[in-house]
Amino acid sequence: MKIYLSKYHKLSEKGVEEILLNFNAVGQSFFTGKKRRRNHIKVVEIDGIKFNIKSFKQPNYINRYVYVYFRKSKAERSFEFAERLMTKGIGTPKPIAFAEETSKGALTKSYYISEHLEYNLTFRDLDLAKPGHEDILRAFTKFTYNLHEKKVEFLDHSPGNTLIHLNNGNFQFYLVDLNRMIFKSLNFTERMKNFERLTSNKELVKIMAEEYADLLGKPENDVFKKMWFFANSFFVNRGKNRKVKQKFKNLLGIK
Repeated sequence: MKIYLSKYHKLSEKGVEEILLNFNAVGQSFFTGKKRRRNHIKVVEIDGIKFNIKSFKQPNYINRYVYVYFRKSKAERSFEFAERLMTKGIGTPKPIAFAEETSKGALTKSYYISEHLEYNLTFRDLDLAKPGHEDILRAFTKFTYNLHEKKVEFLDHSPGNTLIHLNNGNFQFYLVDLNRMIFKSLNFTERMKNFERLTSNKELVKIMAEEYADLLGKPENDVFKKMWFFANSFFVNRGKNRKVKQKFKNLLGIK
C-alpha cells in the first residue's frame, strides 16, 4: 500500500496503514442507517482527534488501469484539490493523507483521509420559512462567487457538498467530495451553469441570482434567466432519466 501524508497533521505512515488495513473493523460509518452509497465513509478517532476516511468504490475494469497509468485516482485528486483550496483560502476539511493499493498493475483500493469537521447544516437543509436561512443562502451565494473569482469550478456543486458552520452568524463554508474540480477562469455562462445541481426551487434561485448579480455588477434579470435555465433544465432532464432507468429496471425485474 502506498501512503502519502500531508503537512497538516503528524500521523505516522505506519499508523495510517494499520487503520486502513482494518478499515472494516474500526470507526463508525458516517451514513449509518441511510441508503448504501457508492463510497464508504467512516469516522475514526486517533489521539482525541476525529478523522474521516473515505474508501472509494473499486473502479470498473478499464479505470483500474487508467488510474494507475494515465490519470490520478479519485483519492489523489481529492487530496491535491484540498491542498490547492487551502492555499486559496477556501474552506475544506484539512487533508491528512491518501492511500492506494494496486495488484498486477491495477488499482484495487484507494482511500482519502481528512480531518473531521463538525457542521450545522448543508444547502439541502435551507428553508426560507426558517429564520435566518435567507441570510445563509445569500452568504452561500457570495461563497460561490468567491470560488469563481478564485478560478475554481467545483463540478459537484450539489446540495450536500458544502458544509455550513453557523458560528454565531459568521457563516463558514467548507467544500467536500472534491475529486471533480477544474481550476480556471470562468465566463458568465460557466458561472451560471455551476449553480444547476443545487435546487429546482425557483424562489431559492431568484435570491441567489439577485445576490450574484449584485456581486458581479450585472442586471439581475440576465443572471436569473441564465441561472434558472440551467437549473430547470438539469432537474427536468434528471427526472426523465430516472423514469427511463426505472422502466428499464421494471422490465428486468430489478427493484
